[in-house]
Amino acid sequence: MKNYPLSVQIWIVFALITLAITTLLSLIFPLTLRLFFTNEIYSTIESAQNILLNRYPIEDFWNEPAIDGNEGLDDIRTVNHFLVYGDNQILLNRPVSFDLIRQVRKDISQQENVRQRYSGKYSEGKLFYIITKVRSFGRDTYLVSYMGDSYRKDLVKTLFYRLISIMVLIIILSWIPALLLSRYLSSPLVNLESRVDRLAKRDWREPINLGRKDEIGKLGNSVEKLRQELIRQDEAERTFLQNISHELKTPVMIIRSFAQAIKDGIFPKGNLDNSVEVIDEEAERLEKKIENLLYFSKLHYMFNHEMKVKSFPLDSLIVNVIDRFLWNLQDIQLETYLEPLDIVGDEDQWRVVIENILDNQIRYAKEKISISLKQLEDHILLEIWNDGPHIETETMENLFTEYNKGYSGKFGLGLAIVYRILNNHNSSIQAINEDQGVKFIIKIKEEDAN
Repeated sequence: MKNYPLSVQIWIVFALITLAITTLLSLIFPLTLRLFFTNEIYSTIESAQNILLNRYPIEDFWNEPAIDGNEGLDDIRTVNHFLVYGDNQILLNRPVSFDLIRQVRKDISQQENVRQRYSGKYSEGKLFYIITKVRSFGRDTYLVSYMGDSYRKDLVKTLFYRLISIMVLIIILSWIPALLLSRYLSSPLVNLESRVDRLAKRDWREPINLGRKDEIGKLGNSVEKLRQELIRQDEAERTFLQNISHELKTPVMIIRSFAQAIKDGIFPKGNLDNSVEVIDEEAERLEKKIENLLYFSKLHYMFNHEMKVKSFPLDSLIVNVIDRFLWNLQDIQLETYLEPLDIVGDEDQWRVVIENILDNQIRYAKEKISISLKQLEDHILLEIWNDGPHIETETMENLFTEYNKGYSGKFGLGLAIVYRILNNHNSSIQAINEDQGVKFIIKIKEEDAN
């Protein structure tokens, strides 16, 4: 059924429910009616017996043709009676079958209560009867009162047919609004489907507003947020590609111009060594940007397939990275306060985190960089501070987002890579402007620490 349209599925479910209820009622209702009318028949028989036993001595009724001008005994509410007394002597006021008499004699011989209910099928059809023990003719006598089943059958059949007629009418009348309701409920989803299909084709100009506050409306709002995020990502990606292409183009242009000058015997930096050094620096800068682009593009795959999780000393990793950057720290004072702490994660990815942040600090620090690592109550805190300029407020909001301008308006992926790695390791990072300089704060959750 899942391959049918949603409106058809809703209608089919509603139809099946109504049919199931109708079928269940058609099975239960006759049984309930039969039980109810059976109890009513026994109540009628008992009422007739009570009338008979309370008004006159029971033996006088078979001598009177009528009672106070009313119907005779055999017509009291369609209940008939006969007496059994003595040595199974029978006193009748109307003929009964021998099968009934034979069964009554058997029941009397086994009856323990003063009054007891019975039923059975005889030549007259199904009968319900009650045998009551009384004193008459100077001995124990049994009053047998009985009533046929035709009245009950007719009532059950009539009411059952009426119930079926009513249920059929209800089904017909309910299926029409059910069909309308199913279309009403599915129409916004159909509309949403077409809008999502347009989003898949990069057509996200028209906003999505279903004008509903229910679950469908919430789904529409979520798709609208997705549309806005896609627009933002698309615009940011285009801007980023334009700017990153410019940044890649700049070192390539410098390398080519210096190489061409050297080829022509001209040394832009005074001599061959200085000119070649500029080419080497620009090539290194270009290589770094390309590495970041490639690393960022494969991060998603690495998170799902290449995570090498293990326990390792974070303080030792930080010291190792610092040693590799010492040649860049000639004019910068570096202070470290590192507690010996182990964490669990991918050591190579954490190395990239420390390298990118430290590279960022060196680039903007004036004279001093400070790194501290300590254990707090429920997490490990890594703080990296530099005395460089403050980060602009607009930049701070998207500092760790890909395809956005980085620190001081430059385009880069270093901090975006840091953010994605930390997020995958259930850790967080934020940057704050202090009275002097900028501090990066990394919180490592306790479950990632040993």
